[in-house]
Amino acid sequence: MKRKEFIKRSAFAVAAGLPIVTIIQSCSSDNSEIPDPEPDEDEDSNNDGGGNQGSSANCLDNGTTVDIGSNHGHSLTVSKSDVESANTKTYSIQGNSGHSHNVTITAANFEALQQNQSITVTSNSGGGHSHSVSVSCA
Repeated sequence: MKRKEFIKRSAFAVAAGLPIVTIIQSCSSDNSEIPDPEPDEDEDSNNDGGGNQGSSANCLDNGTTVDIGSNHGHSLTVSKSDVESANTKTYSIQGNSGHSHNVTITAANFEALQQNQSITVTSNSGGGHSHSVSVSCA
């Protein structure tokens, strides 16, 4: 194959692959957006990248926020009182999904939340899969 023909075929292959990538990304079951790898410097960010949030995020004062990876109807609420008591607790995250998963947050996880650090745990398997569950301070 000559160089010119190789370049033409390579360009065609790349151009033909772009719509497929777009379709695959739009069919993802994860409802979260792809994070910007380099946030704008003027954006207000509460996360320093090390699991610690900025001074405005405080689990004991403001409660928590939860992100369930590959979510399809599951939900979880971790209350301020749960964080404050710091006792290991198992939650059902069934929400309005047709199946259930359980997530256990340990005393050590709650202590990290008391220090305004994010935690990530994995649910048990249900419906043939599990979920990554991240809890952060609001």
